[in-house]
Amino acid sequence: MNSYYGQPCRSLSSKTITLEYLEYAGPRIVRLSFPNAPNVFAEVPDFTIPTPRGDYHLWGGHRLWHAPEEMATTYIPDDDGLTITELPDGVALEGKTEPETGLRKGMEIHLDPDNPAVRLLHTLTNLGQRVVERSPWSITQLRMGGVVIAPMLVGNSDPHGLLPNRHFSLWPYTRIRDPRLDWQDDWILVKADPQLPPFKIGYFNPLGWLAYWNDGTLFQKKFEVHTSLPHPDGNCNAEIYCNDRFVEVECLAPLYRIQPGERVQAAEVWQLYDSLSQPFLESVAKRVTSHL
Repeated sequence: MNSYYGQPCRSLSSKTITLEYLEYAGPRIVRLSFPNAPNVFAEVPDFTIPTPRGDYHLWGGHRLWHAPEEMATTYIPDDDGLTITELPDGVALEGKTEPETGLRKGMEIHLDPDNPAVRLLHTLTNLGQRVVERSPWSITQLRMGGVVIAPMLVGNSDPHGLLPNRHFSLWPYTRIRDPRLDWQDDWILVKADPQLPPFKIGYFNPLGWLAYWNDGTLFQKKFEVHTSLPHPDGNCNAEIYCNDRFVEVECLAPLYRIQPGERVQAAEVWQLYDSLSQPFLESVAKRVTSHL
């Protein structure tokens, strides 16, 4: 039995990577690494948020929330009640039903046997008696010191170039001239610097991926893109948050009206790279290391 700062956890391993998840809390994936390498995720077991129902523990790593963010429905403590089902290539995790929303969060984890890749399926199941309008919202907390890479669409989708093709959402505490933020034509780069106050930006990402470069390892997460459906937070499907302890890369599915008994889902694929021999990765390395 493994432990994560006193919390029991279990592990999954392939030929190339190891992953650990909490046994009772969550669903929460808390570690991801190459063999004998550091955890790519942030570890913040002491990070708590007070709520009327007790402290909400972030723990670190990867979690599933649902948007839009609200104190009464987002920060519901989930330190127990997890159900675990073994799968041929991984595991299925289900949290307990939230009394405030009637929703149950689920996370299927599937490891690629030969490559450093993980396929995730996030689910929200409405076990209540009323329709709930929410978006599956997957959040990955990563260690400080690296750079987030958020791609942008280049070129005109409108043949005459008369219509906008990029928009952004900024939170009240976000500074326009934040020194961590580097606007490129094709990428947004965000340096995870712990010396500055919180920062958050969101946008609609039509390319369907976000990445994080740190200590020679690139973590990339790919997600489904739904261009014709509304999304939370000013129609954002990708968001980046940074404070003094961790940086988050976040993916938001469309806003669904989830009927009683209905389940909605959002798929995601993670890939770890430690060799930058591919042309795309060489370009990433050159651009990002110049930003460090």
